[in-house]
Amino acid sequence: MKKIAIVDYGLGNLRSVMKGLEKAGASTVITADAGEIASADGIVLPGVGAFREGMDQLGELRDAVIGSSRDVPLLGICLGMQMLMEFSEEHGLHRGLALVPGTVRKFPHQPGYKVPQMGWNQVRLEQPDHPLFSGFSTEEFVYFVHSYYADTLKEYTLTTTEYICSFASTIHNGNVYGVQFHPEKSGVKGLRLLSNYIGMC
Repeated sequence: MKKIAIVDYGLGNLRSVMKGLEKAGASTVITADAGEIASADGIVLPGVGAFREGMDQLGELRDAVIGSSRDVPLLGICLGMQMLMEFSEEHGLHRGLALVPGTVRKFPHQPGYKVPQMGWNQVRLEQPDHPLFSGFSTEEFVYFVHSYYADTLKEYTLTTTEYICSFASTIHNGNVYGVQFHPEKSGVKGLRLLSNYIGMC
């Protein structure tokens, strides 16, 4: 059974992510220990909240996450995905982990749309044969809660979503993956994605 380290830096719905991963077939550990992160088969970086606070809270674990991502798959969820990027414009310009090129930007104001986006929306597969989305159709509904989105190049984009603008809802670069939606809250398809991720570890 694959051992997945869920990075505990004080932000995020760690228990629901843990339950989702275990239901999908993984052994999990919620940890703030660099050694446990380094010894895992895969790493999940969850998170809910503000970008700058997330980066500050991650602190010394930053090097462990970056270093381990060279050897095993890293999956960022929601804020965790945004922290994988180079920069965020949330409350000023802040530097991220720079594992995926691009910038996190706020949704522009548009009449008729609420920010944050909260609820079910479609992801469109831009690379349908990618193993992370094995068993998915071209468009699937998943669950979102966010006010900021990833602005990155097509080569780093696995899925796109339409809300006010078209944005990258799944990003990747080598061993590094990020989903803006919450797979642990996305029903059968969310569990399938987590199972696919575990299979890649």
